[in-house]
Amino acid sequence: MLSSNVVPSSSPVTFSKPNHHFFINASPNPKPNLLRFQAQHRATPLKSSKLSFMPTSQIQHSIAKLGSFSRFLSHPFGLSSKPRYQIVKAASEANPEGENVAPTEPNSKNLKLGLVFGLWYFQNIVFNIYNKKVLNIFPFPWLLASFQLFVGSIWMLVLWSLKLQPCPKISKPFIIALLGPALFHTIGHISACVSFSKVAVSFTHVIKSAEPVFSVMFSSVLGDKYPIQVWLSILPIVLGCSLAAVTEVSFNVQGLWCALISNVGFVLRNIYSKRSLQNFKEVDGLNLYGWITILSLLYLFPVAIFVEGSQWIPGYYKAIEAIGKASTFYTWVLVSGVFYHLYNQSSYQALDEISPLTFSVGNTMKRVVVIVSSVLVFRNPVRPLNGLGSAIAILGTFLYSQATSKKKAMKIEGEKSS
Repeated sequence: MLSSNVVPSSSPVTFSKPNHHFFINASPNPKPNLLRFQAQHRATPLKSSKLSFMPTSQIQHSIAKLGSFSRFLSHPFGLSSKPRYQIVKAASEANPEGENVAPTEPNSKNLKLGLVFGLWYFQNIVFNIYNKKVLNIFPFPWLLASFQLFVGSIWMLVLWSLKLQPCPKISKPFIIALLGPALFHTIGHISACVSFSKVAVSFTHVIKSAEPVFSVMFSSVLGDKYPIQVWLSILPIVLGCSLAAVTEVSFNVQGLWCALISNVGFVLRNIYSKRSLQNFKEVDGLNLYGWITILSLLYLFPVAIFVEGSQWIPGYYKAIEAIGKASTFYTWVLVSGVFYHLYNQSSYQALDEISPLTFSVGNTMKRVVVIVSSVLVFRNPVRPLNGLGSAIAILGTFLYSQATSKKKAMKIEGEKSS
């Protein structure tokens, strides 16, 4: 994060005429001759000069503007993406004697939290709307998903090259450890994009709210144990998703299966990341997501060419004919790519700054907001039972986040007591 402090010097500075030397009084005990010289020249100001000096306040204002722009590119929330241990270390170094520091005002903290979720929700809504608009006239999800990863890769490379985001040290073990998570991320992303092309956005998000079910199942197979509250919380998720699927107007078998496969892909990505990246905890969430995006692009694009590459050119002309203006089509595609990366970047940065419980609740509410927004924008017909099933599934997701956060809290307390 770019920051700079320009503080005017407290030492008097005296400029002589052009043919004289400059004297800068930086000594605590100035010599008498120097004092007399300063007194003479202080009384005789420069009558003419071609030099113009910018006031210190203007310098500070200009640097603040530059810093704000840099922070927007690398951290849309104005939040730090440093690993937590670095933040704690910096705080301890700034206050080595353990002096009491005044807590942040609750109003400013609530304002920042509102800004976090507001931007996160806004970016997600924009992505889902324009992603669906493009797929309605250009039904080639493999190409669109590849382009979205391409935009994210370029975005991260720009941040790293301009040093707006610290680039992690790249090593062979780090790349090898990322191959698995990047593969599962690719599967999750392309499956979701195919589902969006087949069914309504709201239906895909209802099915994707069942991700906790797969998380509990796979983690249990790998040896994790969950309390009864967690298992009970996934029952309404299964019931709600089933009810929503049966009553969905735009139901499509391929769309349903792709949404379920997307859940599996993202769950395996999370599980595999925890196991394979244990030795790379110094890499923050944003950098980790950046490298996963780059590797996912390398995985996906060759397959996309094989799957639907021969149809891209005819499909492009049909899309331009349907929309009327090529510039509009380009804008929709670009917006979907930019906001896909932005909302993922924002979610990683939000996770670095807020508690897992707050993040889980926010993620649950995000699905509600996206579902309602997509229904309003695309005017998808929603049957009463379909709406009821969606509400039950979202409620189950909320109960799951509550139960798992209690499990984590009990685990931490147990480790402390031992």
